[in-house]
Amino acid sequence: MKREDLTEKLLDIKREKGWTWKHIQDEIGGISPILITAACLGQMKLPKAQAAKAALLFGLSAAEERMLNEAPYRGSIPQMPPSDPLIYRFYELVMVYGTTWKELIQEEFGDGIMSAIDFNMTMEREPNNKGDRVKLQMSGKFLPYKYYGNEEGVPEYGFREP
Repeated sequence: MKREDLTEKLLDIKREKGWTWKHIQDEIGGISPILITAACLGQMKLPKAQAAKAALLFGLSAAEERMLNEAPYRGSIPQMPPSDPLIYRFYELVMVYGTTWKELIQEEFGDGIMSAIDFNMTMEREPNNKGDRVKLQMSGKFLPYKYYGNEEGVPEYGFREP
């Protein structure tokens, strides 16, 4: 079985049972609800305890349970630019604001990147009388570039210099 096949199996069971992602997240628990959903979609791995809970919930085999605990091959968007309108809006945000985010982050922190590994994300519904809003909050550790081969007096990392 390929990981994509397991994802399809989980989606089929979710659909057949009429479950919501919230139900699945509550049953598995122990980590971020977003990570649980991403793992079910094949983009993250579940810790062993959560993989066991998922296997019990979905009625999976021991091999399928182990697969949920394996590091996946990440990157599920089949084409670029993405054609799904919701996913395209995130792509559009990066196209429009990506250089601005880069400049502002590097001005504040220095020469580096925001981690998507040491990372937190939450999503919530924000009521609004003009139409509810999607509120995403992301927080990633700043990772400075290392200036290897640096000589005496040259910083080792690209943190912002005072």
